[in-house]
Amino acid sequence: MHREVKFINEAQKEFLDIVDHYEKTYPKLGLAFKKEVHKVIDLITRFPDLSSKRQDGTQRISTHRFPYQVIFFLFQDTLWIVSVAHHKRFPEYWKNRLKFEQN
Repeated sequence: MHREVKFINEAQKEFLDIVDHYEKTYPKLGLAFKKEVHKVIDLITRFPDLSSKRQDGTQRISTHRFPYQVIFFLFQDTLWIVSVAHHKRFPEYWKNRLKFEQN
C-alpha cells in the first residue's frame, strides 16, 4: 500500500539539522544519514506494523548505522514523522509534537 509521508514541521527541521551537523563533521556523512533515515521510512511505509504501538499511539524504528530512531504514527493512511530522535537525548522531548492539527 502506498502511504503519504509527512514530517511534522519540528521533525523536518530536526532531521535537516542532523544531516547538516553530520555533513559538517565529515563530508558525505550527512548524505549517509539522510539515506539511512529514508530507508527506515521506506520500511515503515511497507510494514507499518513492524513495531508495536506505544501508549501515546507512536511507533519507533531505529536506524541501523546511526544512534537515532524514527518516531511516527499513522493517521488516515498518512505516515506522520514526529521525530528523528537521538537515542541518548532527553527521553520523549518531542511529546508536545503530538498535539498538532493535520492540514
